[in-house]
Amino acid sequence: MILQGAPGVGKTFAAKRLAYAMMGQKKDENIELIQFHQSYTYEDFMMGYKPTEQGFELRYGSFYRFCKRAAVHPDEPFFCIIDEINRGNLSKIFGELLMLLERNYRDQPITLAYTDEPFAVPSNVYLIGMMNTADHSLSIIDYALRRRFSFFDMKPAFESTGFMQQQLIAGNVTFDRLINRIEELNDEISREPSLGPGFCIGHSYFSNPEGKWTIDKLRLIVDYDVLPMLREYWFDDQDKLEHWESALHEVLND
Repeated sequence: MILQGAPGVGKTFAAKRLAYAMMGQKKDENIELIQFHQSYTYEDFMMGYKPTEQGFELRYGSFYRFCKRAAVHPDEPFFCIIDEINRGNLSKIFGELLMLLERNYRDQPITLAYTDEPFAVPSNVYLIGMMNTADHSLSIIDYALRRRFSFFDMKPAFESTGFMQQQLIAGNVTFDRLINRIEELNDEISREPSLGPGFCIGHSYFSNPEGKWTIDKLRLIVDYDVLPMLREYWFDDQDKLEHWESALHEVLND
């Protein structure tokens, strides 16, 4: 599965909670958290030759070691959670895993590129990827890989029971008014042809388990989290940017 959505919608939080729910317990040793980036390779993920003082040595990557660990405990589910999955070159990183990840090929070994050793992805290994939909610099995910994953859209959850409960605990009128303004902002972002729902402001920026909000804390979030994103979104529409900058500051200054 790949969880996709804008920054701050709780993708990482949801991925770990999903793993815990399927395990039936909070067992972090059965979870491997990896982050892809432009320089991440098959050699990092599976295996490859790395330089040593004596020359080169075959080293096993994080996913290879993870699968071997999972194979020892076939009755337990194991979860590989990949952050920023669309930030890497997926065809190069996954290699022959494009086939081995398929349900029909689980536990069926094939010979890997670097060794004569048979390798299979155990059926108790699950992959959860996270994809940022608000980053213009990232390419579309490889269609061969897209066919092998289910995609779940995550949206801001300001109207969820959990978030409204947090608002109730906070009992802060300014916080409530700011959230209403952020929801209005998200409506406009969703209607924007060049943006859309994948660019909305996530609820995680305003999540505080302690429920204590001050004007200074809220101003920091607006000035250093929300407005920088809006400057990227509307770099060519100064009037719209100034309108929303004024609208958000108006709430904090009342």
